[in-house]
Amino acid sequence: MNWTKEDILRMAEEKNVKFIRLQFVDILGTIKNVAITIQQLPAALDGKIMFDGSSIEGYTRVNESDMYLKPDYDTFAVFPWKPKDSAVARLMCDVYTPDSKPFTGCPRSILKKVINEAREMGFEMFVGPEPEFFLFEKDEQGRPTTITNDKGGYFDLSPVDRGEDTRREIVLALEEMGFSVEASHHEVAPGQHEIDFKYENALKTADNIATFKFVTKIIAMQHGLHATFMPKPLFGEAGSGMHLNQSLFRNGENVFYDPDDELELSQLAYNYIGGILKHAPAITAISNPIINSYKRLVAGYEAPVYISWSTQNRSALVRVPSARKKGTRVELRSPDPAANPYLAMAVILKAGLDGIKNKIDPGEQVKEDIYSMTEEERNARGIRPLPGDIMEAVECLAQDELIKNTLGEHVFRKFAEGKLIEWEVYRTRVHEWELEQYLNI
Repeated sequence: MNWTKEDILRMAEEKNVKFIRLQFVDILGTIKNVAITIQQLPAALDGKIMFDGSSIEGYTRVNESDMYLKPDYDTFAVFPWKPKDSAVARLMCDVYTPDSKPFTGCPRSILKKVINEAREMGFEMFVGPEPEFFLFEKDEQGRPTTITNDKGGYFDLSPVDRGEDTRREIVLALEEMGFSVEASHHEVAPGQHEIDFKYENALKTADNIATFKFVTKIIAMQHGLHATFMPKPLFGEAGSGMHLNQSLFRNGENVFYDPDDELELSQLAYNYIGGILKHAPAITAISNPIINSYKRLVAGYEAPVYISWSTQNRSALVRVPSARKKGTRVELRSPDPAANPYLAMAVILKAGLDGIKNKIDPGEQVKEDIYSMTEEERNARGIRPLPGDIMEAVECLAQDELIKNTLGEHVFRKFAEGKLIEWEVYRTRVHEWELEQYLNI
């Protein structure tokens, strides 16, 4: 779009915007806001709005607390659920230090750095996400439950519950904010939904995922429901994933496509897959960043457990869907919607570029159902498992210099420290299962 400062000021006046939320994300991917009035918009567009970085958990040290927000003009959007005569708009921002340098702890800047590396190699990454979420009832006190009146099933077309209406309202709100929604449907589990939006360049897709999550929560709240992106809220049901369909383009052409190859995949595509497979254990810490993520990455459901690739096998970590030519893409099936989309895309792209630079061979594709293989059969094929819990994943991240350096020392350290605290709290807490199993001892 390449909007200018004058474009933003004009659109804000035309749409009766009275307030603007300057949005940025923390290390965990949570959207934060600095709210300003319309009178402050010119200064904001010049990157002169400051906030206290020490007030954001894990963001910066107190002696480096002054941070500045530099808006991305192309992310200007008006919230459709606010009054038209007193509209509220938003701008996604990068975080800068007082000396006008990108803050090393800003996830958006970390992704932009890897995007620039890809651009120097002649590539632009495009990503199509498939985020899933659950809609649950609230109790009489307004607290979220895991109860749903949902009677729908996979791709159910009938309006059988409030979830159907809520999902439709989410889609309409997203479209008003400039999204191109390609599909929305009920998923496998009760109360589970999926909304897919059109593939865009990596930065816009990350912005879209962050926006989608907070829009979904707001619209659900307006319908008296709670939207959650927790990967596995229901035992015995499928968890929520966020498959990422990726392709690299050069001069408008998809470089993953090669009509002369048996699978119509280019050598670049094979090497890109090889890079992702090589760094998959470290990537998992970022793409599956919470303890609950690993309740989804278990055998018996659709989520991948083993590091492999295939053109047809849905138990593989990386799948190459059947579309070819401009639609040729690599689908990474492990990420879940708890992931910080900026960091996830940064480490995935970095791994793929490493595969291209170093011509990493992905090995033979695995056509058989990996879940039905014995451990000996998997070992013989060199099929490794993904990390089994968040601390194993963090350890893999610590040992992978490429992925760790992609995050930078600040983000890696803050992330690892946060996960250790989270794990200790989880490890020492007495859970309901333990009471059910052992209270009669």
